[in-house]
Amino acid sequence: MLAFFKKLFQAKDYKALRVKGATIVDVRSVVEYNQGHIDGSENIPLQQIQLHIKKLTDLNSPVILCCASGMRSGKATLILKSAGIDAHNGGGWMSLNSKL
Repeated sequence: MLAFFKKLFQAKDYKALRVKGATIVDVRSVVEYNQGHIDGSENIPLQQIQLHIKKLTDLNSPVILCCASGMRSGKATLILKSAGIDAHNGGGWMSLNSKL
């Protein structure tokens, strides 16, 4: 049980994931993304994430998801993990950007 809570609250090393070739996917709307985003990130709105599962699987590398606050990226993370993708919720894009 303790291991579960450690994993739940353990900070991710997003820099290390990037070194492993992780792709950053921003799941906000196109309008939100165009107002500001992480350089090199890809915009796939949450409503379209299911349509891109094969493409993301074919990357064969980790995927870091972000949005405005972490709610939509959390949902997208669950969707991708259920498809067998090494997905990580990076939370809000501005916060994630500061961790990279």
